[in-house]
Amino acid sequence: MIAAISKYLEYLQSVKNSSPHTVLNYRKDLEQFLAYLSPPGARPPGLTGVTHSMIREFVAHLHDHGLRKSSIARKLAALRSFFKYCVREGHLKENPARLVPTPKLPKRIPSVLSAEEMNGFLNQLGGSGRGAAAGQTGSRAMLPAPASDVKPRREQSGSARATEGLLLRRDRALLELLYAAGLRVSELTGLNLADMEQKERILRVRGKGNKERIVPYGAKAQEALEKYWPVREQLLRQAGGTNGKQGPHAEAVFLNYLGRRLTQRSVGRIVKKYVRIANVNWDLHPHSLRHAFATHLLADGADLRAIQELLGHQSLSTTQKYTHASIRQLMDVYDKAHPHA
Repeated sequence: MIAAISKYLEYLQSVKNSSPHTVLNYRKDLEQFLAYLSPPGARPPGLTGVTHSMIREFVAHLHDHGLRKSSIARKLAALRSFFKYCVREGHLKENPARLVPTPKLPKRIPSVLSAEEMNGFLNQLGGSGRGAAAGQTGSRAMLPAPASDVKPRREQSGSARATEGLLLRRDRALLELLYAAGLRVSELTGLNLADMEQKERILRVRGKGNKERIVPYGAKAQEALEKYWPVREQLLRQAGGTNGKQGPHAEAVFLNYLGRRLTQRSVGRIVKKYVRIANVNWDLHPHSLRHAFATHLLADGADLRAIQELLGHQSLSTTQKYTHASIRQLMDVYDKAHPHA
């Protein structure tokens, strides 16, 4: 069974092109199941020794230890996928996890900022003041760069302080692009210069499973990118001198202050930093901009199938959750505006 798990993880990585995050989680889930079946001092069971009832007992064990239903569902999905692979490879005759029921999950509707709030947030970041949301003032227009990308202020040299000012333009560009193209944060950090057609304002995006799709972006994102390009060149020069362009990160669109490709964790910190300054009541993260992209398109009459293509969803049912978010926003407007609501 240990050998089969190792082969399966290689299959996920090399054949299925699963993300490193997915492979890591599936590895943990399968190792946890294996540990459950083989207490200390016991030999792990053979593949053919794993039964339907063992998997049901494992699910009950997870439930008894207070694991969330969503986490149990993911672990069960990992087991189903693993045993399905074993059947396909001829190691098993049938999948013992196939008939184990998945815990019923509550329908979660993503919390989405209104178009006015999102415009106000982004315009405020750029210092434009156009279309600022209610309660937002011009005094907040020039926000500081996120601390995750700079040294603590007491240790900063003059050049570091200059870099801090430059990063504001980078941050505006990446936030605009997240919202304009509905990108996953991994897709944003994975963007290379060769993936951009700036004249046509389109991106070639590599999504889950390394699947490529074409996504357009708008004029505001293009404007923010134009202001960012000189900053990017300066970051490369600061990192590598005259040969900075030849470094391993030279093709990345978004760079940190060291001239390296920006990480997903850094993007999360950047979003949280600006949200805390703009409005402490928002629970905003990078994926929230993707939610807003889909909900606002749907509210303005975009076809659900077109939104599915833009988001790179394999199943339409995944995209349909945005119809519920759109209806909820309409209900909020009704409750606030109708005299007899």
